[in-house]
Amino acid sequence: MKMKAAVYDNPGPPSVLKYVDVPDPVCGLDEVVIRVEAISIEGGDLINRRSTSQVPLWVVGYAAAGTVVSVGEDVTTRAAGDKVAAFSMQGSHAELWAVAASRTWPVPAGLYMARAAALPISFGSAYHSVVTRGAVGIGETILIHAAAGGVGLAAVQLAKRAGATVIAVASGSERQARLIELGATFVIDRLQHDVVEEACRLTNGKGVDLVIDPVGSTLQASLSALAQEGRLVFLGNAGGGKLDVDLWQPMQNNQTLHGVFMGSIFERPSVHGTVDDLLATAAAGKIDVVIDRSFALEDAAHAHDYAEAAKPLGRIVMTP
Repeated sequence: MKMKAAVYDNPGPPSVLKYVDVPDPVCGLDEVVIRVEAISIEGGDLINRRSTSQVPLWVVGYAAAGTVVSVGEDVTTRAAGDKVAAFSMQGSHAELWAVAASRTWPVPAGLYMARAAALPISFGSAYHSVVTRGAVGIGETILIHAAAGGVGLAAVQLAKRAGATVIAVASGSERQARLIELGATFVIDRLQHDVVEEACRLTNGKGVDLVIDPVGSTLQASLSALAQEGRLVFLGNAGGGKLDVDLWQPMQNNQTLHGVFMGSIFERPSVHGTVDDLLATAAAGKIDVVIDRSFALEDAAHAHDYAEAAKPLGRIVMTP
């Protein structure tokens, strides 16, 4: 049997993606096969498609949600008919997806599948960065780069819920207004202002207690915006290039740097349970998984181009 999928043979621009027939996935002993209903385009999907060589007909994609249609012999926690969100390192840009059952989460009643697909990576990463590693506290000030992206929007909401003063970095009046609605206290337009200077001004010269940096190329600026004994959490590398920083400054200022890569820890019970809690919180309407636009899977090349070029507010999703 064959299914439709968005694949590439060689890395490059969005146009390398092809919508073709590929063999249906085989369900492993510890896996489930999901009939995909919504696919979330993640930053890692874009980076992999641009720069990572794979075998021919490589099905890209980290995140999706759908209905379980088959389960492996060793799986006891999922059954056919279950609605789940899922994460894996590839394969979501397809009609069917085989994924380890341990990398799935039940979708609560009332939560749209598009939001369920986008939540585990965006909110899971944001929670681990803001709360678990960043240890944000009531009354602290947090600076969030790329705040209009999926992780950034999640981080703004979680930091606000934790009682922090939130300084978001984003350009464009519409995106800035939405960030204020979601909990940002201040928004810095990086195209009009120096982020470090503004962060220092807004904190009366002290600097911020915590920086969340999913960009990578802004790491040196993030360190410069930190207060004495502040914390920097960096995740991803949306800006591309090497993650180079001068560590003399953070050593002298007793600052702490935390790197976060969620791919290796989503199956950890504490992390997996946090995503369950976040899905329930979203279903209750207490956090907002922002979706910018939806595309058909057959338009995957266009969807990737939009995600890279259009400065979307939140996640881009696709439907098979």
